[in-house]
Amino acid sequence: MIGLPQLYLLAGAMFAAFAVLSALDRTNRKRFGNAAFWALIALSFFAGDLLGRGDPPTTSEAERAASSERRGNRLFLPALIVPVTALVGSLFLKDSGWIDPKQVTLVSLGAGVLIALTVCYLWLRPPPLAPVEEGRRLMDSVGWAAVLPQMLAALGAVFALAGVGEVVGGIAGQAIPEGSLFAAVAAYALGMALFTMIMGNAFAAFPVMTAAIGIPILIHRFGGDPAIVCAIGMLSGFCGTLLTPMAANFNIVPAALLDLKDKNAVVKAQVGTAIPLLACNLLLLYFLAFR
Repeated sequence: MIGLPQLYLLAGAMFAAFAVLSALDRTNRKRFGNAAFWALIALSFFAGDLLGRGDPPTTSEAERAASSERRGNRLFLPALIVPVTALVGSLFLKDSGWIDPKQVTLVSLGAGVLIALTVCYLWLRPPPLAPVEEGRRLMDSVGWAAVLPQMLAALGAVFALAGVGEVVGGIAGQAIPEGSLFAAVAAYALGMALFTMIMGNAFAAFPVMTAAIGIPILIHRFGGDPAIVCAIGMLSGFCGTLLTPMAANFNIVPAALLDLKDKNAVVKAQVGTAIPLLACNLLLLYFLAFR
């Protein structure tokens, strides 16, 4: 019976052909690196079902349950450090002189991860390799969905280069009342959420909606702060992530890992958080970015 294995073989053959042709392309000085990249993708299609999930040494289920009962909801505090640090850094560090203003949000996000990791070490006292081992265990469980953000972000860049942002911007320019800052902010925030729901990832929606509304209208026309506009715009897009099954690595994979009967159960549980959070982001953008 013909099924997914045969389709995977077909896709693998295509990427293998890319690898061979790249290796033979003498006009490309980096042809062997390019060939290796496509060959690894081909291998994932050819032998993906032969790659097993590891069993790293980590805490037992009973130990994790005991830790959860002892600390309760306080275990979520390190996770909250990451977004708080990203937001604070985006608002106050863009003129610091030691962080690239164009990358202040991403740098702040990375700093938040390091701060949260430090807090976990000092508070929970895990074995030195526990975070890495747990991360590997999680990535083995998630599998292919782990690369979706990069793929969708690349797709968003392709859309932006293809002029989709200009088309969306033209439509938005006709729909937004002249001189209405709130309408422009709402169009950007809601557009980020909606386009994220369609694309499945805020990184894919960001270049399109920012090129369409964020830069020409909010920043150039109304004088908005670029760091705040972009940071809260991304947060608005993340609200869309909570509402779509297209974000498979966030919403479908967890349902599968938890053996939930309803594959959309995660999305349904997040609606009550996503919509109020989107409204808050809209107001934050309106009141903070135009001072």
